[in-house]
This record gives sequence, C-alpha cells and structure tokens, in this order.
Amino acid sequence: MPMIDTRDGTRLYVNDWGQGQPVVLIHGWPLNADSWEYQSVRLAEAGYRVIAYDRRGFGRSDQPFTGYDYDTLADDLADVMAALDLQDAVIAGFSMGGGEVVRYLSRHGGKGVSKAMLIASVAPYMAKTDDNPDGTDASVFDGMKDGLRDDRQSFFVNFFKDFTGHGLPSSPVPQPGLDWMWGMAMQANPKATIDCVTAFGTTDFRPDMAHVTVPTLIIHGDADKIVPIDAAGAQAARMLPDATYKVYPGAPHALTATHKDELLDDMLAFLRS
Repeated sequence: MPMIDTRDGTRLYVNDWGQGQPVVLIHGWPLNADSWEYQSVRLAEAGYRVIAYDRRGFGRSDQPFTGYDYDTLADDLADVMAALDLQDAVIAGFSMGGGEVVRYLSRHGGKGVSKAMLIASVAPYMAKTDDNPDGTDASVFDGMKDGLRDDRQSFFVNFFKDFTGHGLPSSPVPQPGLDWMWGMAMQANPKATIDCVTAFGTTDFRPDMAHVTVPTLIIHGDADKIVPIDAAGAQAARMLPDATYKVYPGAPHALTATHKDELLDDMLAFLRS
C-alpha cells in the first residue's frame, strides 16, 4: 500500500492519482479517503493530481491510541505535503477535514497552498458558547461518545441516516451507500473515533481563520443536521476576506454523496477560476 511516514512514526495510507495541479482531499468523520471516490476519479480525469489520504486512526492508516488533536492532524497534513513535494496545491476539507485545512493554514503558514475548500466544514467553531450561540450543545457530543462506547455498530446505523438526510427529497442515498459508509466507519480505531468527536466538537478555529488568506470555496447545505450551517459555513463566509460561498438548499451533510455532481461541478469551476 502507498504509505507516508509522519514525524511521530505513524504511517498514513495515501492515494495519489493523476497529473497536474495537486488537489488534496481530506475526509470527514468517521470515514476515510474512499468517501471522496466520485470526486477523486473525476478530478483526476479532468487533469488534476488528486491526493486523498486516510486520517490517522481511520481506514488503512496506522491506529495509534493517542494523537487525535488538530495540531497533530495538521502536522500529518504537513507531512503529506512535504513527502509528495506539493506546490500550488488546493486543499479541500469535508466536515472534520475542514478543521485540518484551517489549522494547517494557521500552524504551517499555508506552505504550498494556493486555494482552499471548506465543504460542510466544522470550522470555525461547533460548540455552543455565550459568544457562539448558534453552535451545538455539549450534551450532543457527550451523547455521541456515550453511543460509540456502548454500541458503536448500532450508533452508526442511525448516525448515517442523519448524515445523509435520510427521507429528505435531496438525499438520494440508497441502502448500499449507507452500508458502504458504515463499513468505512467500522474500519476505524474506536478510540480515534471517540477522540475525534472531542476534537471537532470543542476545537475553536476562530483564531485560525485570520490566517486563511487564500481564495476559499465554502459550500454548506442548509438542512445539515450534523454541522448546522449558521455556526459553520455562514460564519466562515463572514470571516474570510476572499471567500466564495455557496448554499445548497435543502441539502444534508453528506454532500460528497447526496450532491456529488453539483459538488464536482462547483469544485471544478473553483479550481479553474
């Protein structure tokens, strides 16, 4: 398998397809790089070099017991960028992956990056606080972790229904698609799965947003039950000086699956702009 060694010795599984300007795709929780399948193939066919890797603890990457904070995850992205000598790259983060994008731009000065994409991203801040009233209550994240500890298999059966907006007209994900996502989730280290809920649920990226100075595409569905739009996409668009903001009406969280064609078209338009 194509693997990259990070600075602490953790090995990351990486797909590196095609030639041209690099596009780095960072997956959401609790999935892996395969969740970008539709976009990866078509972006490579369109003339881009597409890099998608499994986050540590997920998919085919190593599964250490610790290291699931955003500083470490941003350092992993930096190690991927360095190992593949990526320049003029576009980095795209879906859901949890949006946190890695903005933390990398802040912590590593955006080295090698010319554009960014935040797709149904958790940035800038998911937690509900006095100064972030549109965020999600801490009890939601505590409930997720309790469900994962008690019965991870059943938890994800129900989770992916909300993830894909099951029952919404805009969610055409059939049972095989839900089964595919469930299978990816079950590949992950259970400790990583739990710790990452803490990471994306409590990390405040608002200070990082000032370092996002490259052109940035922000896409969010206004029926997203996993990462509600007001605290995420809408707030990010207000904070970034060079943002292109697109709202998908009636769309749930799993845009890479539920709106795969529209998302691909918007990604390609942004890449070519």
